[in-house]
Amino acid sequence: MPPSTAVDYAQRHDSFERWYQTPLGRALLADQRACVDAQIEKLTGARQLQVGVSHRFPLASGADFAQKIVTTPRWSPAIPDGVAVCDADELPFPGDSMDLVILHHTADFSPHPHQALREAARVLRGEGSILLIGFNPLSVWGVRRFLSRARSGPWGGRFLMKSRMEDWLRLLDFSVEHSRSCFYRLPLHKAEAGQKMSLFESVCGNGILPVGAYYCILARKRVCSRMPRRPAWRQQKVIPLPGTGTVGASRGCASQVNIETRDLGSGHGR
Repeated sequence: MPPSTAVDYAQRHDSFERWYQTPLGRALLADQRACVDAQIEKLTGARQLQVGVSHRFPLASGADFAQKIVTTPRWSPAIPDGVAVCDADELPFPGDSMDLVILHHTADFSPHPHQALREAARVLRGEGSILLIGFNPLSVWGVRRFLSRARSGPWGGRFLMKSRMEDWLRLLDFSVEHSRSCFYRLPLHKAEAGQKMSLFESVCGNGILPVGAYYCILARKRVCSRMPRRPAWRQQKVIPLPGTGTVGASRGCASQVNIETRDLGSGHGR
């Protein structure tokens, strides 16, 4: 049996959602919110879509978009308005309908990460933006996941390479505009680890080393929005109708008019 079919990503996703309630999880979420706000502060549009962990952890709440939609993988009675229940790899939105799509650890906890990225590209309009957040395997957090047997919390995610996600985006006709790693705290919950955290952040938190706990990638879709094309009228498709001269219509439209004319004529004959 392939390893991908044996992994219960729904269960891991739920564990990760609960982990966000821990002190370390709240610190990570606060850092991600600040990072997202800084990246999209100049973006505007009609619709913003967030696909990821949960509707309980909204990102970019202060962004200038007329409509903000959040998805969640499971239904609950307390779901507010503006939340869609769906899987990340099968979004219930038409193509070219969103101006900004935020993928919050979507690839880390989706059974089909590449398809989830393709769905985000499908619903995004031409020249729209996508912002992707994922755990960085080349970090202390990545080492912690590699050495740990537990797969609860963030350690159940995939931790895909940032370069791999950038390659996927380019294959989907995106241009990467900004890419960086963030959050240099050690993956420790204990309060006595404060000095170790401060030392690690002072050494690596200058942004020179790409060893942050997560990466944030901002990319733009370089495919123009689809525009309806008018049919090109051709002289050979203009045909005469009996007793009425010519009609500027295509062959399909003209045949329909001929049928209606015959029907009317037969009706008078009765």
